[in-house]
Amino acid sequence: MMLPILPTISTSFIVISAIFIAIGWVLIAKGKVVAHKQVMIAGAVSALIFFIIYLSRTIFVGNTSFGGPDDIKIYYTLFLIFHIILATTGGVFGIVTLVLAFKRNISKHRKIGPITSVIWFFTAVTGVAVYLLLYVFYKGGETTSMFKAILGF
Repeated sequence: MMLPILPTISTSFIVISAIFIAIGWVLIAKGKVVAHKQVMIAGAVSALIFFIIYLSRTIFVGNTSFGGPDDIKIYYTLFLIFHIILATTGGVFGIVTLVLAFKRNISKHRKIGPITSVIWFFTAVTGVAVYLLLYVFYKGGETTSMFKAILGF
């Protein structure tokens, strides 16, 4: 089975970002502040690379519809909505957490950081599940670019 290259690469970057975040959590628990900062920045950059690939693909290539059985499509759609809400929330929390760290507002950073990490782990896990449902367990459905969907070409 041939997996689609862009979704595979972008999903890999989400997994990499979650791994960096987990490592960063361990590092800060051990008091290794500089290493924590470096790894968390690497996690944020990985997430940003995911987002750039995802957004570019969505605009120019399009989104792939669910190609699995019709009787589970509603469950996939509800799961996808949950993932999108989680990812959006995680992205916003991630930006706020990074800004707090760079502004050296460490007390607030310490409060929001663990929440952000947990949200991001769930985002990564649900993102991988969406990928598996779209491209591995079932053959993806139709892919329509945003330009075609909105402008008709």
